[in-house]
Order: sequence, then structure tokens, then C-alpha cells
Amino acid sequence: MSESRHIPVMVREVIEALQPRAGGRYLDGTFGAGGYSTAMLDSAACQVIALDRDPDAIAAGRALAEHYGERLRLIEGRFGDMGDLLAAEGVDDVDGVTLDLGVSSMQLDEVDRGFSFRSSGPLDMRMERSGLSAADLVNEADEAELADIIWRYGEERRNRRVARAIVEARRHKRIETTGELAEIVRRAVGPQGRDESDPATRTFQALRIAVNNELGELERGLLAAERVLAPGGRLAVVSFHSLEDRAVKDFVRSRAGRVPGPSRHLPPVESRPPELRDLTRKPMLPSATEIAANPRARSARLRVAEKIVTSPVGTGPVGAGAA
Repeated sequence: MSESRHIPVMVREVIEALQPRAGGRYLDGTFGAGGYSTAMLDSAACQVIALDRDPDAIAAGRALAEHYGERLRLIEGRFGDMGDLLAAEGVDDVDGVTLDLGVSSMQLDEVDRGFSFRSSGPLDMRMERSGLSAADLVNEADEAELADIIWRYGEERRNRRVARAIVEARRHKRIETTGELAEIVRRAVGPQGRDESDPATRTFQALRIAVNNELGELERGLLAAERVLAPGGRLAVVSFHSLEDRAVKDFVRSRAGRVPGPSRHLPPVESRPPELRDLTRKPMLPSATEIAANPRARSARLRVAEKIVTSPVGTGPVGAGAA
């Protein structure tokens, strides 16, 4: 089983950044269909510990785990809890961590998970299949809260109009499906330009992020990854929208000691000893070939950092792209 049925975004760049080595131990914080785990295991005689908060992903990965035996360990859980999850396995540190943020292709393609508006299904969006669903949020949150969520996590300029439309629609009937919600949002937002995304895109993104506390989980995950990385270990994070990428960029810059000075004419000052080395001052981008083969890759951004050894040696960027 040298190939995964799913090829993740920027997998070649992620493997080149992590540089798996024989005898090394790596953590895949977002197992999904196992694409990154498989690529690491096939690139070196290493061990991978893979996490996923989605029980379906862990169940589907059993065959892959049987194939790789002791080299692949699957754990159901959030990557924000990676420190505790690793400790429970008797693992103190790892040589690399990779995170592929947001919703997976498998979740988007499964209509009954309710992540996508392409086909109508239950309005769910829960990665863990438990807790508050998108339907609960849409039908129970007040108008001001909905407007705030849609703006904060979706950056939808017509957020108030969308929230008002949702509240008006639910007065007549509970909103139960992705199709119903998408039509409400489309009517509220209005027609888009030829090259723009579906008008429902930003609202669906916002609700998904809120339901799964994705940005809070990302903050916890970045802190946990820094703690579990061995000196010289690397963190590779693939994000898909500006909120995620900004959070990763700001975290790495702060941990790299790149705090801006009081004036743009003055050099940066270090307010604390750096703990990470920023290897991608600008994010790496997918190739045109990859985007052509997989349009979902077009918004991907990869940032890489390295845990600083006691006596750090200067290391140049592993790649660059547009900011």
C-alpha cells in the first residue's frame, strides 16, 4: 500500500519541509484520509503518530494502520491536546508535526456531514459528530450573535443582511438542511461577479469555524506543537484562508522573536529569547500544476518553523511565495 487513496494538498512541499528520517518520530495532527502520514512513512523508515478529532477518519484509517503495523499509531482526539495524548502513549517529544487545517475533502464530499452547500444534506458541520450543530446555531442564536459570527469568521461584508434573513426565515420554519441555508444566504448576499465564489461560501465557513472552535483549537495546537517538538524538529502547517494563515504567521513570528520595533524605520527587537526559527518568511504556495489538478488547492498556504537548538545555526527559508 504505497499510495493513499487521497493525495493531500502540497504533500511534496510538506515532506521536503519535515525531512523525515529513519528512526524519527512524527505527528500528523490531522490524519484525514492518511495522505500526509502515508507520505512520511513511505519517505523514510520512521514512525508516525496520527490524530484526528473525527471518529470516522480514525475508523477509516484502520486498514492503513494494519498495513504499516507499529510504525503508524492512530489516536482519536484534537491536535490541541497533542501533548496529553502523546504523554498517554509514553511519548515525550517528536521530530516533526504537520497540521492540515480546516475541513477535509472527505468531510466536504460526504453530504450527510453537512459541511458543503453543493448538495443538500443535514445542517450539521460537527467534526466530532457531537455537541452543538450548525442547525442548532442557525436556529437558536440571536441576530446579533449570528451577524458577529458571520463577520468574524467569514469576513462577509453583508453579515447583518444575512443574519437578518436567517432570523426571518426561521420564524416560519426551522432551517434543517444545507440547501435551505444556502438559498437564504444567496438571496441575502445577491449575485456575485463571474469569477467570485458562491455567495454562501463565507457564511458556511463562518458557521463551520464557530461550531468546531477551529481558531481556538489552532491556537492551542500551535502552542502544543511547540512544546512537543524536539530541538531541531519542524512544524509544517497548511492553511486555507486568511484567518488561519494570519494566526500561524503571527504565532511563528512571535516565537521567532520577530517583534516589530516602535517605528518602521527601526529594526525589530526581541522581547524574549526565540524558541522557533521561521523558515518561511512568506508562505509557500501550491504549484500551478497542482492547482490545475486539484482546484481546492488554490487557496492553500504552507508555513514552516523549526524548534531552535541550544546553539542555533542560521538556516535560510525552505521556500517562498506571495505574501
